[in-house]
Amino acid sequence: MTANVSYFGIRHHGPGSARRLLDALDDLRPAEVLVEGPADLSALLPTLASLSMKPPVALLAYPVNEPERAAFWPFAEFSPEYQAVCWAVCNHVPVRFIDLPVYWNFQPDEAEDSAQDSDAEETGDVLQLADRDDAFSDRDQQLRRDPIGALAEAAGYEDGESWWQDVIEENPAPGPVFEAVADAMSTLRAHAGELPGREAAREAHMRLEIGKSLKQADGPVAVVCGAWHVPALQAKHTAKADRALLKGASKVKIAATWAPWTAPRLATSSGYGAGVAAPGWCLHLWQTPGDDKTTRWIARIAKALRAEGQIVSTASLIETERLAVSLAAVRGRPQPGYEELREAAISCLCFGNPLIFDTISAELLIGSDTGAIPDDVPLAPLLEDLQRQQKKARLKPEALERELSLDLRSDSGLFRSTLLHRLSILDVPWGRPLDPGKSRGTFRERWVLRWEPVHAVQLVENLVYGASIEQAASGKTKSRLRESHALGALADLVFGAMTAQLSDAADEGVRLLGARAGQTSDCSEMLSALPALADILRYGAAREIDTVRLHALFDRIATQAALSLPYAVRNLDAEASQALRSQIQGADGAIRLLDDQPDLQGIWQKALEAIIEEPQANRLISGLAARLLYEADLLSSDAAVDLLARMLSPGTAVQDAAAYFAGFLEGAGQRLLYDDGLRRCVDTWLLTLEEDDFTEFLPLFRRVFASMDKTERRRLMDALFGNSVSGGSKMIATPDAETRWPAHLDILTRLLKGEAHG
Repeated sequence: MTANVSYFGIRHHGPGSARRLLDALDDLRPAEVLVEGPADLSALLPTLASLSMKPPVALLAYPVNEPERAAFWPFAEFSPEYQAVCWAVCNHVPVRFIDLPVYWNFQPDEAEDSAQDSDAEETGDVLQLADRDDAFSDRDQQLRRDPIGALAEAAGYEDGESWWQDVIEENPAPGPVFEAVADAMSTLRAHAGELPGREAAREAHMRLEIGKSLKQADGPVAVVCGAWHVPALQAKHTAKADRALLKGASKVKIAATWAPWTAPRLATSSGYGAGVAAPGWCLHLWQTPGDDKTTRWIARIAKALRAEGQIVSTASLIETERLAVSLAAVRGRPQPGYEELREAAISCLCFGNPLIFDTISAELLIGSDTGAIPDDVPLAPLLEDLQRQQKKARLKPEALERELSLDLRSDSGLFRSTLLHRLSILDVPWGRPLDPGKSRGTFRERWVLRWEPVHAVQLVENLVYGASIEQAASGKTKSRLRESHALGALADLVFGAMTAQLSDAADEGVRLLGARAGQTSDCSEMLSALPALADILRYGAAREIDTVRLHALFDRIATQAALSLPYAVRNLDAEASQALRSQIQGADGAIRLLDDQPDLQGIWQKALEAIIEEPQANRLISGLAARLLYEADLLSSDAAVDLLARMLSPGTAVQDAAAYFAGFLEGAGQRLLYDDGLRRCVDTWLLTLEEDDFTEFLPLFRRVFASMDKTERRRLMDALFGNSVSGGSKMIATPDAETRWPAHLDILTRLLKGEAHG
């Protein structure tokens, strides 16, 4: 039998392309199948067709000594390449990759040249691509980046996605697809200009590999590649010229394996250029080859809406399908696509409200499928390290939730905690901390563990930061440190690094903190850094952390913040005052946490006193400063009552008085239980408010009492009405408030019972 070549230009991850390809392979019965992909990884292809392999999966390759420079090639069930490999294995036909070997992706100039991969958007060959626009004209760039878009524009479509879906993926009778696509691409390539070096080398390598098959194969050869490449692979080139294009590349020893992948990571919206915007829809098209695609998709929409508690009737489903079909007919589409189905569902099932559909759109269009690889496939370095760490920690990954209590004073407890914190840095939430922050500075932590298959994918993605969990966590932290410029964010990252025992990252973070602290004069930024720094200094008692340098840094930042605070509180709007209040509360707690620094405590106290005396200070902040001094016993009860009475007096604007009241009591309403003078002051102000003012600030009053539990509310009611066991007197109403007393009494009583919702 004479060898000849059939070229099948496909769109990567296209379900329609995959179905047409299988039909074509059945008709052709090739003696060999060649697939666009790294030629040196062909030995891994048979595993892709294993019954234990569950897509989506990704081919993972990296330099042996630099696993952080990993590259991925994803495959979904509806990917034409995946189906071609499965067809070849099932039919006992040799199959291999023909693209450039993996080491070409790791050449010194790779970051520049790979930017021009013509399939970056359409095929998603390698996931680390950049932009370089100076090599081609704007028109050439447009043709190479989006050839389908150029065809769509010529056909009168607004975008290439809709055109390709109509003509190829969803067309019930597309005709001779591959011949038509090859002709169209030939026309486009004629106007696209010359290719960059690496792109030309790719096609040269594929031509040489096809030539080898023509010499050896005893029958037809099928070539499955991105549609853009077909004209170049069919063109006449000498082997000598092609080999000349491949000279000069430095070989690098490569390690490769398969890794599980997820549907969201197939989506372009997730940041991974895998070339499919709606993998959930593509999987539906692949799994529903008949004429009932529309009906079954609407049934999925109904199921998802009902799971969200929406009422969906059978009659509405019928109307949805009718409307979708009508929309497709009006738009000249062969059958409804997901845009028509979305619009019909919004109109007929969501009462015209797109927000209702948005609650289910991600699950429908993207999905949550997670792949799996056979047990005998070598694992990626991070997964191997995780298995070693799990074995050493005696922690078994389980699907069911279980609680884990750790004693950091024991070696095993500290090791387990460190592992879980490092995985959290890598965004692998195997463990979820209970009461995070409340146990800081103690010797105990509580976690809830639950292993999900997607965690393996999340871990593999961190290979760009290192080959072990410790290296990857340290590398990721360093990357985030370099990207962060705010003191608060830097301090949080340093705390995370020290908690996870990442000394290199922590050292770099401390250095960056010191440099940033010397550059900023922003009081808010300095205040936001103090809680995390205080946590680090306290946490050093439970972990082996060197915190000597941080004490001086904390004193420096806290002192700078205290000195600038009286000026920072002036003339703030409502949003800025709320933000600053939270920062002051956090900083006050941090400074009081380190109670072994009396000089710093004194500086902070003077800053709070200055706020109270500052006439231009925001009243919300003034009230907070007074309360913090009062709670720290730095302001006597009588002085606090006199100050509050003055700020709530009739001479103060109601808006300012309410802000001061909120600053003083919001989050500390329990003080009213124990301070009779304070309660009398608040009683008098509340009862003298005009009815409209009282109603306007009712949500504020509710927030003050919201921090009190049921028992505390009951005790306060007893105190108000003369039944207090603590010796407090009953509420005293001023004479001019008596006419308003009944309405106020009813509302206040409901507030204390937790019934008024403002």
